[in-house]
Amino acid sequence: MTGKSRPNTGAPQASAIRIHVTGGPEVMKLEDVDVSAPRSGEVTIRHHAIGLNFIDVYFRTGLYPNPLPSGLGFEGAGVVEAVGEGVTHVAVGDRVAYGQGPLGAYATVRTMPALQVVRLPAKISFEEGAAMMLKGLTVQYLFRQTYRLQGDETILFHAAAGGVGLIACQWARALGVKLIGTVGSPEKAALAKANGAWETIDYSKEDIVERVTELTGGAKVPVVYDGVGKDTWERSLDCLQPRGLMVSFGNSSGAVSGVNLGILASKGSLYVTRPTLGTHVATRPRLEAAAKELFGMVTSGKVRFDIARSYPLAEVGKAHEDLAGRRTTGSMILLP
Repeated sequence: MTGKSRPNTGAPQASAIRIHVTGGPEVMKLEDVDVSAPRSGEVTIRHHAIGLNFIDVYFRTGLYPNPLPSGLGFEGAGVVEAVGEGVTHVAVGDRVAYGQGPLGAYATVRTMPALQVVRLPAKISFEEGAAMMLKGLTVQYLFRQTYRLQGDETILFHAAAGGVGLIACQWARALGVKLIGTVGSPEKAALAKANGAWETIDYSKEDIVERVTELTGGAKVPVVYDGVGKDTWERSLDCLQPRGLMVSFGNSSGAVSGVNLGILASKGSLYVTRPTLGTHVATRPRLEAAAKELFGMVTSGKVRFDIARSYPLAEVGKAHEDLAGRRTTGSMILLP
């Protein structure tokens, strides 16, 4: 996976994972790259930990197109090494984290827009910071912005034992929300319930729609949070109350395609949205507000981050194999 060294250009250098073609884990190459000095509005960060997320697989395989060659990864935590003109909210030496940066987090050092960087509280480790930003901010916008939970709902959340799912279980419990989580094994069911799920449905042997109907006394749910995609689309719709909201925020089983809008009418005047984190934290005030709520949940102990595995940056191929194979629970990180 190691690429050729580059000639010394005088610019600071870093090791970074790059892809020149899309495909399997083997397309990721560890290369020496130059790190540009921060321009106006930018910041240079030396990573202490890097987050791994399923969206990274989408970009590596080409499901989400991106100009090549390209870096990978959206999420990291580390220390500021330099700041560009006009950057005032962070300074050299600050502990920082981000979860919605441009692609390129799989690197020892990087320069990126300062807009997406927030200070990391002293009570939160770099490893937690790298594991929590994208996933934690995702749960924040899902629960507090896309459909603002009030605390008296029963909801359905797919893949409840995954990195986002375990955060969602804890956050729902803190809000007083009854979260029904789908899982693929008894072990994952136990993990989801230990993290706050009200009930679980093992989709390998239980019918999701029948169980949701049973658990809700026939009422079904006002909102479904679905990061799985193609495999759960129809069943998710069938779990909704009339005028319920389908929140499709991921494609771990493949993209939902060929949707007939008439199906929303026939199943009860349903709503559907395909939200992204970027549009929910598009401005600095919105990002700061979302991060503040996330950090508050963590420092209060209401949400904790289980880092299931860490991998050296050079072993990112193995990390992607485990991630895509759903062989892990909780959060995964890379260590530069």
